[in-house]
Amino acid sequence: MREPAVSVHDVHKGFRLYHERNASLKSVLLRGSRSNFEVYEALKGVTFEVEAGHTFGLLGGNGSGKSTMLKCIAGILVPDSGTIQTRGRVASLLELGSGFHPELSGRDNVFLNASILGLSRKETAARFDDIVDFSGIREFIDSPVKNYSSGMYVRLGFSVAIHIQPDLFLVDEVLAVGDEQFQRQCAAKFGELQTQGTTIVLVTHSMGQVRDLCDSALWLDRGTQRALGDAGTVVSAYLDEQDRLGSSHEVIGAIAMDLRDDTDREVTDVASGTPMTLRVEAQMNQPVATVNLRVELLDDRGLPLVDGSQDVPVVGGTARASVDLPGLPLQAGEYVVRAWFDAEGQEHASCASYHFLVEGGGKHFALLSTPLRFRQPAES
Repeated sequence: MREPAVSVHDVHKGFRLYHERNASLKSVLLRGSRSNFEVYEALKGVTFEVEAGHTFGLLGGNGSGKSTMLKCIAGILVPDSGTIQTRGRVASLLELGSGFHPELSGRDNVFLNASILGLSRKETAARFDDIVDFSGIREFIDSPVKNYSSGMYVRLGFSVAIHIQPDLFLVDEVLAVGDEQFQRQCAAKFGELQTQGTTIVLVTHSMGQVRDLCDSALWLDRGTQRALGDAGTVVSAYLDEQDRLGSSHEVIGAIAMDLRDDTDREVTDVASGTPMTLRVEAQMNQPVATVNLRVELLDDRGLPLVDGSQDVPVVGGTARASVDLPGLPLQAGEYVVRAWFDAEGQEHASCASYHFLVEGGGKHFALLSTPLRFRQPAES
């Protein structure tokens, strides 16, 4: 039986949050050597293993501990307790421009960054042309990196990291700043690394990436493990929880929604370019005259493609609306329509989601500024 590439056992990690800190000699003398702080636990007893050659996703909301966990695996942070073991050569891309010196040229930073990741100068020189070609910034390679855009930083950093041929590759959400072409390159390279047996640990907010790329996943919630196992199962549990939280507030109760084509048939899969109508209704737990309904269409990376909002009257304790979605040239894949209801006196908006598949495939589709058409349904 092969040993796991990553073994994490009962890891705890905390940070000091200072409310009032000694910033001068006078404050030290008046208050003593103590600073006023509390300990924030970013990780609370996290335990998991990643099999060699597998791709593992870390998911959760902001502040859940994903990046802290990845930095602990990379050795950048040291756990307060627990153990972490990794096997083989490790490469990481955790922050924009990490390992780069802003005053040095891109060429010099390739050698500097590669040496940090464990390559000799001779090995780096042999791979230099491949690194630069993949990054696509050859014309800027002798310019100081302080003049690079954020996308150029990521291109060069990612290119160096993958060309050291790591056994374990750690990647944070930093790749989201790349353009579409570069993201396609990265996806293709991820496929190559997986075929070669490289172990990948990926932090992302894109549930589509977790489903498509990962064998297994861990859902972290404020430092605590919520679910661990098959990637699809963990993603479904996470999305269900987000919908439940969005629908659990006092004013607005249950939300029902369905998606219909131009023949009024409920659909879960459609051909690219098909016009659709979203029918949605929300039950009120308290008497209100109107609620605000916001509808958004998201791709599998969670990026919004279309959105719009409008006030909807409440009749008999129920708010109903029909929203026309234009026939868009969407690429094949999974999409989600989300409806957000917001009422006066409610702290957070309530949310429900409807997932559907697009078959065939149109041209690449970007953000559409045209507002959606909201209608009152025939029945009220």
